[in-house]
Amino acid sequence: MRFSKMHGAGNDFVVLDLRGGRPAPAPDLCAHLANREVGVGCDQILTIEPPRSAAAVASYRIWNADGSASGQCGNGARCIAAWLVRDGSAPRQGAFCIDSPAGTHPVQHDDDGFVIDMGRPQFEPAAIPLAGVASAQASYTLDIDGRPLDFGAVSMGNPHAVIEVEDVRRTDLERLGPLLQASASFPQSCNVGVAQVMAPDCIRLRVYERGVGETLACGSGACAAVAVLAQRGRVDAEGGVAVKLPGGTLYVRIDADSGNIYMGGPTAFVFEGEWL
Repeated sequence: MRFSKMHGAGNDFVVLDLRGGRPAPAPDLCAHLANREVGVGCDQILTIEPPRSAAAVASYRIWNADGSASGQCGNGARCIAAWLVRDGSAPRQGAFCIDSPAGTHPVQHDDDGFVIDMGRPQFEPAAIPLAGVASAQASYTLDIDGRPLDFGAVSMGNPHAVIEVEDVRRTDLERLGPLLQASASFPQSCNVGVAQVMAPDCIRLRVYERGVGETLACGSGACAAVAVLAQRGRVDAEGGVAVKLPGGTLYVRIDADSGNIYMGGPTAFVFEGEWL
């Protein structure tokens, strides 16, 4: 089984081409591939498959390191776009579309890299899903480990909780992440981000992903953080926001007319291999 190892700002992937009819990886295979000691090592496995819509050149699915499926991955979307361009399945310059589990995403490819249209953020509790809440709010409060915790919640095709903090480096994300993910308020768990506003056009962010743990970068998490902070008037999302993560910087803006979020950032091929 041939694979490509890729990363986007340190968020790393094993990419499998399943367009020839190979079945999707079973949970135990995902775990073996993702293991950093005895496998290839990655945050997620990405599978390239035939397109599901007439507009797309291909589709992809996302499998977390524990074998669970994910609905969206922004860094993965850029890596899939780069893989398809290198493969010749997508044009080297200009626009094309790819299908994710969350929908169809236009991609703009130019000399600066790939920018993905991630769609509109969904704040309605039922869409996240966030249980026990009737209507969308800019902030929610839960009792976590005996203390009140304020957070924003949004879906980017997968559920996100965003906590604004004074200093991301001093926040105990290894403790907060699993506690919030295990809350009954998130029946499908969630990705937990802690965000620090540096300026209206710049934030720092760390993300604890469901099924993975803390990652060097999270594209959908960057979009979620900007969406939540823009809703509160904390950042200028229409002008664009640099999201600084441990693995690199992503760039996120919200289109004033459509409300869609656009996200760009680096992609890299690491190596090619064969799983025996």
